[in-house]
Amino acid sequence: MKYIDEYRKKDLILSVAEKLKAISKKEIVLMEVCGGHTMAIQRFGLPSLLPSNIRLISGPGCPVCVSSQHFIDMAMAYSKIPGVIITTYGDLIRVPGSTTSLEKERANGSDIRIVYSVLESLEIAKNNPDKNIVFLGIGFETTAPLTAAAILEAKKNKLTNFFVLSAHKVMPPVMKALVAEGVKIDGFIAPGHVTAITGTSIYDELASVCGLGVVVAGFEPVDMMQAVLMLTTQIEAGKPKVEIQYQRVVHTDGNKIAQKMLGEVFELRDDQWRGLGMIAKSGLKIRGEFSSFDAEEKFQVEVPESTEPKGCICGQILRGLKTPVDCGLFGKKCTPADPVGACMVSGEGTCATYYKYRS
Repeated sequence: MKYIDEYRKKDLILSVAEKLKAISKKEIVLMEVCGGHTMAIQRFGLPSLLPSNIRLISGPGCPVCVSSQHFIDMAMAYSKIPGVIITTYGDLIRVPGSTTSLEKERANGSDIRIVYSVLESLEIAKNNPDKNIVFLGIGFETTAPLTAAAILEAKKNKLTNFFVLSAHKVMPPVMKALVAEGVKIDGFIAPGHVTAITGTSIYDELASVCGLGVVVAGFEPVDMMQAVLMLTTQIEAGKPKVEIQYQRVVHTDGNKIAQKMLGEVFELRDDQWRGLGMIAKSGLKIRGEFSSFDAEEKFQVEVPESTEPKGCICGQILRGLKTPVDCGLFGKKCTPADPVGACMVSGEGTCATYYKYRS
C-alpha cells in the first residue's frame, strides 16, 4: 500500500478488528509512547473497535509535555537577560511555568520568536550579530539530530552568538523506568519517527529482559490496528519480541547519518522528566568540545525551585496511571485556550487530544 487513503480503508480496519476478537483472550494493556499515536487513536476512535479486554494507555510521548518545569522556568530566566533572543517551536511558548510563561514574557517585552526549524535560529544569529540567540532544544531522537546539525553548522560558520538550551531526551530509559515503577504494561506501541532514526535495537532489552513486546507503528488507523494485532499475537503466544509494522519508513538499522551527528554533538546525561522525576541517562547534553554553543555554560541564571500547577495530574497521565477525564480541571479550568498543565498545550499532548476528540 502506497497512499494514505489505503491505510484508512474501513474494510481493512474492520477486518483487523475481527482478527483481534478471534485471537484475543487475555487482559492486555498496551502503551503508546508517541503523541502522534495518541492523536491517531483518539481521532479515529480506535478504542471502540477493540475487544473489551484490550486497553490502550498513553505514555510520555509528547516532547513539550515531558519537558520539566525547571526547564521552562530556566527558559523564562534566559528571556529576561538583556540582549538575548529566545527561539522556540510554537507549542512551548504557551506552557505555563511556575509563575509565568514565555507567551506572557513576550507580551512584557522579551524578544521571543517562534521558529519552524532550528536552522531559522541560525539565520537569526547571522542577522543579529550583536544579540545572543538561545534555541530551546526539545524533543526525542527525531528532532535532536536537527539540533546537532545546527550546532555543527554554527561551528563551521564560526558563529559566536548561537546557543542551545538542551532538553532533548531519548526514549528507551523512560520506557524501562515505567516498567520498573510497576505500571501495568503488557506491550509497547513504539514511535515510528524516533525508530526511523535509531533503529530497533534500542528496544531489545525491553523484550529480552523485561519480557515485553514492542511493535513500531505508523500513524494511520490501519497501522495502529495492525500494531495492536501484532502485539496481541505475541502476548497470546507468550513470545515477546521487537517487530516493525511501519516497514515503509522504519528499518532495523535506522538512519546512520543522523545517529553519527547525534553521537558527535551530544552525550547522555541524567535528566528530569515532568511527572517522572530524574531518569538516568535519559537526556542529551552538548559535549564538551561544543560547549561554546551550550546555553547552560554561557549564561548563569538563578532559577527558584519550580512548582507544579495545583490540581494538575499531568504527571500521572504521562505515566499511564490516569486519563485526562480523571482530572478535575479537564475541560473546565484547563482548556487548550487557557491551559493549566503542559499536557493541554501541545497538539500531541494527551489532554489536548482528549479535549479535541472528546465527543
